[in-house]
Amino acid sequence: MPAKPSLRERALRLLSLREHSRGELFRKLSPHAESPEALAGLLDDLSGRDLLSDARYAHSRAEKQSARYGNRAVALELRAQGIDGELVAETLAALGDEAPRARSILCRKFGDSPPSGVEERAKRARFLTRRGFSGETVRQAVRYDFEGE
Repeated sequence: MPAKPSLRERALRLLSLREHSRGELFRKLSPHAESPEALAGLLDDLSGRDLLSDARYAHSRAEKQSARYGNRAVALELRAQGIDGELVAETLAALGDEAPRARSILCRKFGDSPPSGVEERAKRARFLTRRGFSGETVRQAVRYDFEGE
């Protein structure tokens, strides 16, 4: 019977698959830890060795999510994973303006044709709103799509 992997081995295996936030790794490993203090010590060690980085996690996750979602949705997910507000703001600033992304997402979903009427325009606006784009970005993207500017 194979031996149970140690807490460190579990952490390294998870980190080898993708970046994790400290809070996310804590939640995943806590059922296997002897005590919360032992787990916190391991996470401190991994952070000190630069194997665990909330900043790296935030930037990689935001970059991936920004292809499909707006800044509000990206920020919500990062905060849910335990990323502090200052780092979230810095990460969103690095993403830049979300209006071009919103237009790109609209084109992928609805094609290049402008909306056929008010109902279609509202449908596109609701789609972007559900994706976490700000009201101003939704207005700009739908207006751009509608007017073909």
